[in-house]
Amino acid sequence: MAGNGEAPMPVGTKQEQNKKARSGWQGPTRIWEETEQQAKKLKSSEDGEQQRKLPKRKIVLLMAYSGKGYHGMQRNVGSSKFKTIEDDLVSALVRSGCIPENHGEDMRKMSFQRCARTDKGVSAAGQVVSLKVWLIDDILEKINSHLPSHIRILGLKRVTGGFNSKNKCDARTYFYMLPTFAFAHKDHDSQDETYRLSAETLGHVNRLLACYKGTHNFHNFTSQKGPHEPSARRYILDMFCEEPFVREGMEFAVIKVKGQSFMTHQIRKMVGLVVAIVKGYAPESVLERCWGEAKVDVPKAPGLGLVLERVHFEKYNQRFGHDGLHEPLDWAREEAEVTAFKEQHIYPTIISTERQERSMAQWLSTLPMHNFSATAHAAAGLGIKAPSSLEGSDGVGDSD
Repeated sequence: MAGNGEAPMPVGTKQEQNKKARSGWQGPTRIWEETEQQAKKLKSSEDGEQQRKLPKRKIVLLMAYSGKGYHGMQRNVGSSKFKTIEDDLVSALVRSGCIPENHGEDMRKMSFQRCARTDKGVSAAGQVVSLKVWLIDDILEKINSHLPSHIRILGLKRVTGGFNSKNKCDARTYFYMLPTFAFAHKDHDSQDETYRLSAETLGHVNRLLACYKGTHNFHNFTSQKGPHEPSARRYILDMFCEEPFVREGMEFAVIKVKGQSFMTHQIRKMVGLVVAIVKGYAPESVLERCWGEAKVDVPKAPGLGLVLERVHFEKYNQRFGHDGLHEPLDWAREEAEVTAFKEQHIYPTIISTERQERSMAQWLSTLPMHNFSATAHAAAGLGIKAPSSLEGSDGVGDSD
């Protein structure tokens, strides 16, 4: 009988085989497969491990971009309907290996902060963002290689660990580029591209712009504030119009304004009121009335032409700019690149869009609808509707 059956297996050996079978053990073949998989994992994560060994550092990036076609600077996580500048920036940071992918999904993980918001269609020549990154080799070249040509990183500097680009910003400088026929008298053809700004008219414009300097209650220059809100008081350091220049047969001028911070639509309304006065639609006295409690009907110039030119960090520079560890945030070495970007991407976009859409000429035709001798409430009571911004420039603001 013993010859008809198999030799009995020791109990311990059978139990061991059952245990190995349940665990998926397949002898030397299984060991070789596991070793190969581990090798693949090590190889695929080699770059990632090297990056993770790099310490993250707080830096600032100097950005320039043309805002046409974008719904502003600030990213709306989870929304792919409206593309923003930060969508392209974060994608480039991840793809270049500066930040891990999960930091792109939650920007708080890299302590990201923009210095100033720019809304739909608004461009920037000197935006500054702060964030923590891996300082990889050739970092600027690698980031820019994953960005479109109308978005550039022009500079990088190390900053203190607690630096926040918005909170540390002392002031912001914007410029507003517009065709000079906007300053022609109302009796003049509002679409005459042959118009040239005289020295006398330019002087008149600059006298009016100078009235904005200092601290004033700007509640009439935004829809977001009432006359008694402390935050409606803003400090303007300077505002002036530069000498005009001709591009493609049309004369343009640039109005520059430097202030501590700005409310939504504030700059566009400041420009709009000066244009209305120079053209003869509004008396100069309306400027004084704007500082009072009454709600004045102030026209809002088109969003096209508004550009964030630079941001200022005077107090930070005084404290840390010459401590031997950090650089001052003045970007003097990058000035030539900033100018080149404006000439290549910002000015041409403004000029071509103005020619195609004629936003300034259309807006000028709405100025007679405003009642500058009455408050906004009185104008509404008389059935006079203050015009809204033109289609295509809605949502363009200059908030801080």
